[in-house]
Amino acid sequence: MASATPDPKSVAIITGSTRTPRVGPSVAAWVYDTLLPAATSSSLVLAPVDLATFNLPIYDESVIPAMVPSSATFSKPHTIAWSTEIQKHAAYILVTPEYNFGMPGAIKNAIDYLVNEWKGKPIAIVSYGVAGGESASENASFVLGKVGLKVAETKTQLRFAGDHGPELYEAMLKGGLGPETKGNWEKEKSADVLKAFAEIKALLEEKPEVKEEDVAKA
Repeated sequence: MASATPDPKSVAIITGSTRTPRVGPSVAAWVYDTLLPAATSSSLVLAPVDLATFNLPIYDESVIPAMVPSSATFSKPHTIAWSTEIQKHAAYILVTPEYNFGMPGAIKNAIDYLVNEWKGKPIAIVSYGVAGGESASENASFVLGKVGLKVAETKTQLRFAGDHGPELYEAMLKGGLGPETKGNWEKEKSADVLKAFAEIKALLEEKPEVKEEDVAKA
């Protein structure tokens, strides 16, 4: 669980939507395809992670997440699986929809399950929605920063072509991305995704801060 050493080259692309039907996997796949050449040239590995597959209930452990692994352990199979998965990776890209002007409750719940698995690691946020998911992006950025992650400055916000037109309903009802939407994202948003990825890479390459108390102990 939290005591494992993460793979320094692994960047998880987390599909945050859990509804059915959902377009989240298609959005995450677009992000993956957009980043793959840059990841390969940087010797980084993109690892798709689908939150829905973990079936996390509202937090049901009898220990406080911050106590793991120093003085407590998780007991529920779903928590252990989620902790193990998140701990594997050195950085993350969260792909989040916007529900009612914020990130989905399932994502907030998943964040709250863990503390030390997340802390100190870089994360980028890619949001999507009728208006690009701006509120969800801001909400997620605030929470993740407070949890202790290093949030990339560039926030990619993806909106569907035609606003409330047929491509939005294709996404909502069938989980697919329309050709105009994909075309717009490739022309207008690929650069944002790549910039956020470059920021993650730079954060991964930063040397850990040396604290005065650590120097005194040396």
